[in-house]
Amino acid sequence: MIKFLLKRMLWMVLTMWVVFTISFFLMWTVSPEGALLSERQLPEAIKQNLERYYHLDQPLTYRYFIVLWEYLHLNPGPSMKLIDKSILEILREGLPISISLGVLGLSFALILGFASGIISALRRQTVIDVTFRSIATLGIAIPNFVLAGFAIIIFVFQLKLFPAAGWGRPIDLVLPSLCLAAPFAAYISRLTRTGMLEVLGQDYIRTAYAKGLMPTTVVLKHAFRGAILPVVSYLGPATAGILTGSLVLERIFFIPGMGSHFIEAVLQKDHPVSLAIVMVYTFLLFTMNTLVDLSYGLIDPRVKLDK
Repeated sequence: MIKFLLKRMLWMVLTMWVVFTISFFLMWTVSPEGALLSERQLPEAIKQNLERYYHLDQPLTYRYFIVLWEYLHLNPGPSMKLIDKSILEILREGLPISISLGVLGLSFALILGFASGIISALRRQTVIDVTFRSIATLGIAIPNFVLAGFAIIIFVFQLKLFPAAGWGRPIDLVLPSLCLAAPFAAYISRLTRTGMLEVLGQDYIRTAYAKGLMPTTVVLKHAFRGAILPVVSYLGPATAGILTGSLVLERIFFIPGMGSHFIEAVLQKDHPVSLAIVMVYTFLLFTMNTLVDLSYGLIDPRVKLDK
């Protein structure tokens, strides 16, 4: 376990350095002056002061090492558009909101996916099974931002059940979380159904039934544990998809999370904010993938963490 974690930490440092390097040079090569390009009416003296403040008067390679040193000290510096705010303040405002939305979306995806997958497996080739599989296919095929548009039309303007946008009340979270969860719930449902069908045909499941155990106990305690291994493997990419998918949904529902800040930073060419958010997402994704790998050993003791 310790050896595994040390290797993962080493790979995380290497991965984040590579992502930082590529992102930094891409951003500043495409737009060398960043957000200062939009400030066309600035007097020359003020512009020079701003360039000095953001180290734009230095060569790009020298600036790279300055910014890298700041990141090593967990101080990414100020925003180029919101000069009165540091990037750490922006992250502290948006990150908890995005994490809340992502956790709720992933929870909805797991609950809906596991429930429909188990029911489909137990009612194989019935109307219920066909219905759930059809819904899962639609959930995979329709992007969440398209689903968000339909959801707003139906549940906001027609049925008037949810607000169209906003943040602060529990009801504000329901519609964006469901739209975010829908594609992942569909994948989890199909994986759970396939895993359950495979496990239900195993000898130890038939033995459990022969011993007179309750069907609920056999399904939830014995079969379900072996069936969720494919789902656990999918949780890493699912987490990545939920984090990146929330970028668009936060913009659609006007949620002041990391996604809204990231899109605004890209549009305004605020490279320091864009780079900081990319690094935060990289760290979160690597951490979630590591936790998924660790969970293998808890679910199936046969799995050894030797890589």
